[in-house]
Amino acid sequence: MTQDPVEQAANTIAMLGRAYSLLGFRIVDGVVGAGFPQKPSHSAVFAQIRPEGSRLTALARGANISPQAMGELVDELEDLGYVQRRPDPSDRRAKLITLTARGQECIAAGISTIEGIEEHIAQVLGPRGHAELRRLLSELLAGG
Repeated sequence: MTQDPVEQAANTIAMLGRAYSLLGFRIVDGVVGAGFPQKPSHSAVFAQIRPEGSRLTALARGANISPQAMGELVDELEDLGYVQRRPDPSDRRAKLITLTARGQECIAAGISTIEGIEEHIAQVLGPRGHAELRRLLSELLAGG
């Protein structure tokens, strides 16, 4: 059963999906524009990595992808100079994925971009509309 684009736009799930995709691309565009090349899929690492570093398995679990897929993303980010693998001090057999200085700068560019997007949302919806959107999304997310 296929729906025409007008019907799809009225579907809440489709609208949330489109908003998620659009915002994800805007964040990547902002970060790339700030001089930090990357792909949208790299956000799976940046969104999960802890300041002290994370094991690959924890990154994969948090992003809900396989360790193999996460390993490929980490390899790509390592090649770009954003992350590095280091021995885990609590278990020398394990590796921690940690941000490099360039990776920290990339995250700062992402945060700056997100703040700009938040300002745009507030301009479009107004302060009360923005607050209501946040409240409703929080309620939706808390409901599981």
